[in-house]
Amino acid sequence: MVWATPSPAEEHETMIRSHGYSFYGDLKYPEDYAHFDYVNPDAPKGGEISISTLGTFDSMNPYSRKGRGGALSTIMFESLLGDGVGGEAAPADVYGEYYCLLCESLEYPESKDWVIFHMRPEARFSDGTPVTAHDIAFSHNLLLDQGLQSYADAVRKRIPKVEVIDDHTIKFYFTEGISRRSLIDQVGFVPAWSKKWYEESGARLDESRLETSPGSGPYMIEEVDVNRRIVYARNPDYWGKDLPFNVGRNNFDRIRVEYFGDENSAFEAFKSGEYTFRSEGNSRQWATAYDFPKVQDGYVVKEEIADGSPPTPTGFIFNLGREVLQDKRVREAVSLAFNFEWTNESLQYGLFKPRASFTQDTPLMATGTPEGAELEFLQSLGDAVAPELLIEEVRMPHVSEPERLLDRRNARRAMRLLDEAGWAVGDDGMRRNAEGEPLRLTFLLNSSGSATLSAVVENFVANLENYGIDAVLEKVDSSQYTARERDRDYDMIYDSYAAFLGTGTGLAQRYGSEAASYSLFNPAGLASPMVDAIIEASLNADTREEEEAAMTALDRALRYEFIMIPLWYNDVFWTAYYDQYDHPEEQPPFALGYLDFWWYDAEKAAELRAAGALR
Repeated sequence: MVWATPSPAEEHETMIRSHGYSFYGDLKYPEDYAHFDYVNPDAPKGGEISISTLGTFDSMNPYSRKGRGGALSTIMFESLLGDGVGGEAAPADVYGEYYCLLCESLEYPESKDWVIFHMRPEARFSDGTPVTAHDIAFSHNLLLDQGLQSYADAVRKRIPKVEVIDDHTIKFYFTEGISRRSLIDQVGFVPAWSKKWYEESGARLDESRLETSPGSGPYMIEEVDVNRRIVYARNPDYWGKDLPFNVGRNNFDRIRVEYFGDENSAFEAFKSGEYTFRSEGNSRQWATAYDFPKVQDGYVVKEEIADGSPPTPTGFIFNLGREVLQDKRVREAVSLAFNFEWTNESLQYGLFKPRASFTQDTPLMATGTPEGAELEFLQSLGDAVAPELLIEEVRMPHVSEPERLLDRRNARRAMRLLDEAGWAVGDDGMRRNAEGEPLRLTFLLNSSGSATLSAVVENFVANLENYGIDAVLEKVDSSQYTARERDRDYDMIYDSYAAFLGTGTGLAQRYGSEAASYSLFNPAGLASPMVDAIIEASLNADTREEEEAAMTALDRALRYEFIMIPLWYNDVFWTAYYDQYDHPEEQPPFALGYLDFWWYDAEKAAELRAAGALR
């Protein structure tokens, strides 16, 4: 329940105190909620769920630019406001609502000029020491001093001061004259690290290391075998196990992550029972490889589960820092070498849909020409908006012939664009500029990825070569890939941005100009004054309707800027698992939740072992 009372110190302003937070003040779950609607409150605790990942790791500190962090290595750390296991939404049936975890309540004025969190005195780290306001303040400052530069730069401008009022009360102040978007939730999701551990150990947040500070969450590290395995075990003394926020959640005793060098070995290991849950992303395997005996005998369940979130905007991303790719005509021509229709039918068994939008299949997806509230919003930004954006149809992916890889009509269009951009075809069939320099593009790909993705990229590169482009596909191992991705050492890369369903200052980190030259969240290096203006204006939306108009405009503008070749999407999760797990009959729309609110059925597990399906 949210209630308002006049503040003695500030009688002119209404104060809000609540068990949770949303920008507009509306919360689905009341103060006395017993559990989230979608969980099974009687879910049994116990058992193990095991999953796989590809590549390598050399660190259990995921907050450093150095090294490659282990899978789920943030799982031990909680925050004032709670989220799901592995960073999924919690609750997963609403968007933009956050509920207290380390805090028991928060209060703030109607102006949102500051926020006070009242923490739970019973909260403990796994070593038994209390989680206090001093730890939260320390963690906040540690991120500013030793965390990612793009994060620190953005936060310093918005949050000038933090004050520890007492051991269990902390206050954050927000800069005057800026939007109040993403401020309370920003500080509410700072990971809680042990100040005592960091000071005693001398560890730094920006260093690669296997040793970690104690966390306050339900899971602790049980085993780390570098490049082979990570095991997390449920803390039997977890302080928050009975909170309504956690009822029906955190059900497994152990979460085991097995590492593999390539997709094929990972799949074979699943078939043999080396791990027991698989979220499939390879269309070829989903279509053809799940007919092995354990599936036929019912020991392995193959299930499609609806996904209500907008699909991740994944694609072939252009590095706009490369001079050759700053010409949109070149990017247009390069994009025409991708044949979705042929790729989907020939390599992916027709299982995908072409993705067009950064908010695909949501009410925020831009369509046609702007009109109504969206048009009014864009017009209010004046000269910041490209005139053609107001009158042209929103950008949609090109269509290709599915019968052959090289679509001749698109090829002719691409040739004209390259000619116009000054890249003429020489006697040797290669395209060169006026200085005689060849049009060369390097595509960076992680060699541990799926064979299907590799085939997709190889065919795309082959079409580029047919255009007279000197296209080079560089497959590198996971560690090299991570290093080069961070250094933006590529012309093109298979990567992704973050989908959005609402505004927030995080949009500036992902899509804004301020940190475009170095932000890990902006692999294209997009720096668009128009996008900046839309994001900034969206932060001042006073109603959901205004916010939705701004987000639709942002989708339209991002598609206009054309920073990536959008690929495909799937509106269901492809899951396969040994028949020893259960999940709610009604899945929430915003999370699959297999590590969060699924549970282990001991009787089914015993039957699998008796049948020899699992060891």
